[in-house]
Amino acid sequence: MNEDSHRALKQKLETSLPDMLATMEPRYLEEPRGFYHGNALALAKPRSTGDAQKLVAYCRDEKIGLIPYSGGTGLVGGQVNIADRAVILVSMERMRAIRKLDVEDRSVTAEAGVILAELHAAVAEHDLIFPLSLASEGSCRVGGFTSTNAGGLNVVRYGNTRAFTLGIEAVLPNGEVLSDLKTLRKDNTGYDLRHLLIGAEGTLGLITAASFALAEKPEQTTTALLEVASPSAALSVLRGAQNQFGDSVSAFELINREGVRFIEETMPQHVLPPISQAPWHVIVELGAGKGANLQDRFDAALADWSEDGLVQDGFVAQSLTQARTIWSMRETIPEANRLVGAIASHDISVPISDVPRFIDAAAEKIAKFNSDLRINCFGHLGDGNLHYNVYPPKGAKKSDYSEHKSQITRLIHDLVWEFDGSFSAEHGVGRLKIADLERYGDAGKLSAMRLIKQALDPCNIMNPGAVINTS
Repeated sequence: MNEDSHRALKQKLETSLPDMLATMEPRYLEEPRGFYHGNALALAKPRSTGDAQKLVAYCRDEKIGLIPYSGGTGLVGGQVNIADRAVILVSMERMRAIRKLDVEDRSVTAEAGVILAELHAAVAEHDLIFPLSLASEGSCRVGGFTSTNAGGLNVVRYGNTRAFTLGIEAVLPNGEVLSDLKTLRKDNTGYDLRHLLIGAEGTLGLITAASFALAEKPEQTTTALLEVASPSAALSVLRGAQNQFGDSVSAFELINREGVRFIEETMPQHVLPPISQAPWHVIVELGAGKGANLQDRFDAALADWSEDGLVQDGFVAQSLTQARTIWSMRETIPEANRLVGAIASHDISVPISDVPRFIDAAAEKIAKFNSDLRINCFGHLGDGNLHYNVYPPKGAKKSDYSEHKSQITRLIHDLVWEFDGSFSAEHGVGRLKIADLERYGDAGKLSAMRLIKQALDPCNIMNPGAVINTS
C-alpha cells in the first residue's frame, strides 16, 4: 500500500471511529521471540460488544483486515501483521468485566480482556479454581487463550481450554454477534459453533466474552520433584500414578537436566529446589478432597516406585513455599531458554506411549546432524506435549548456527510426522507455521478449513494471513 492510500484510510478511520482508537505503542507490533515486527493502520480498543460489532462492520465495508491482540504472549506470530495490507489491531483490554460468577453452577462468564490471573483470584474467593494454568497468567487474556485453545500445566486433569469452555460471544465477519454464553453442560441443538472459534486464532470471528466451567479447589495437594532413570521410567511412574490416584493427578511434567543447567547458567540467583545431576526428573502434583489421605498414599507409591528402580530420589514438598519453589523452577525454564538462545524451538506432541521412543530417536538424529548441539527437551508428559529445543554449544551463539535452523526444524517435524504426532501441540499455527500446516496437514482437513474460512469470511478480514493460506 502506498503512503497516500495509507494516509487516506487512516483519516477516514479517525473520522468514523474516533472514540475507539488508541495510541499505538511499540509492544503492539512485536511478538516475544522477535521473529516478526508488524505494521498496522491503527489500534482500536472497544469498550463493549457493541463497539466491537461496529469495528468489524467497518472493516467489512472497507475491506480492512482486523487482527486481535490479546496479551501479546503468543509464540507463532498470530498477533502481528507482516503483509502489505491495511489492518487494524484490536485490543480487548478495555473489556475487563467478569459478567457473572455462579458458585452453585460452578461457572464464570468473563469478557475477552480479563487477565487470567484476575480470573484465578476471582474464583479463588469462593474456594473454586479456574482450570487453566499458564506461566503467562499475569498478561494473557480470555480472548487470547480461548481463541488459541491454550493448554498449560493442568491439561492431564482438566484438558485444554476447549474442554471447559461452555459458551462463546463473538462478532462474526459479517458483523453479526454470536451470543451463546449459556453455561449448559448439555446442549445438543445443532452445530456447536464455539468449537469453530476456539483454536481458530481470530480467523473466523472476534471473541468478546466466554463462559467457563470451574472446578473444586482440592482440599489436599501433594507436589513432588522426582529423579527418574529415563523418560521410559517417567512414563511408568505416570501410569502408576494414574492407576492409583486417577483424576487426582493434576500435572505431570518431564524435566531435562539441561533446562536446569540453563537456569544455573543464566540466572544463578534463582532459588532451585534440591535437585541432582541426573539427566531426567519429573514434577508430579496431585489434588484431592477431604479424607483422601493423599500424602500417606503418595509416600507409599513413591516407595514402590523406588523399589522398582523407576525413581532414584525424590523431594516431596512439605509446605506451600516448597511447592512454589518446585513450580518456579519449571516456569523459569522458558526464560532461561530465551537467554541462552535456541537455534530452533519445537512445540510438538506425539502419542503419550511413544514419548520415550521419540526422545531417543530425536536425540540420535540431532547427534548425527551435529554432536556438539545441546538439547533441552521438557514439557507436559501427561498429555504428550514436548518442547524440544536445540541450542548451540556452551560459549557459542545461536547466530553462529542460524543457517541450520530450517534443517533442524525439518528434521524434528519429519520425525513427529513419522510418529503420527503434531508439529504444534499448544502454541497454534499463527503465521510462523503456515508452511508446516501445508506440508504435514491432512488434505481433507485443509480443504474443509478453506471452505469454512471462505463461507464465514469471504472478504478475508479476520486475522488475514494467519493459520490458513487463502491465496
